[in-house]
Amino acid sequence: MGWLLVLLAAVSEIIGVVGLRFYSQKKTLRNLFIYVGGFGLSFALLYASFNYLQLSIAYVVWIGIGTVGAVLVNIIFFGESKNRTRLISIVAIIIGVAGLKAIS
Repeated sequence: MGWLLVLLAAVSEIIGVVGLRFYSQKKTLRNLFIYVGGFGLSFALLYASFNYLQLSIAYVVWIGIGTVGAVLVNIIFFGESKNRTRLISIVAIIIGVAGLKAIS
């Protein structure tokens, strides 16, 4: 249950990042709701996951998935650059998060 909550929290964080991008471009109530709602739900789900998982592991996995997800969404849907250094950094984050999970 804890890992499902962390995964849902990370997806909500990515939604919040998309909302932040939309809100920074056009300040509408809809975009504000996506932005604040995404991050708010993300924090609530992450907090709930602490009942099942160690805080340090849940937080790192949440940050890792959220960061990689946000970068990939921005590359795929918003045309941000996908240079070699950026892709290597994404792989390094994934390896780091997987390594922390594996030793916990």
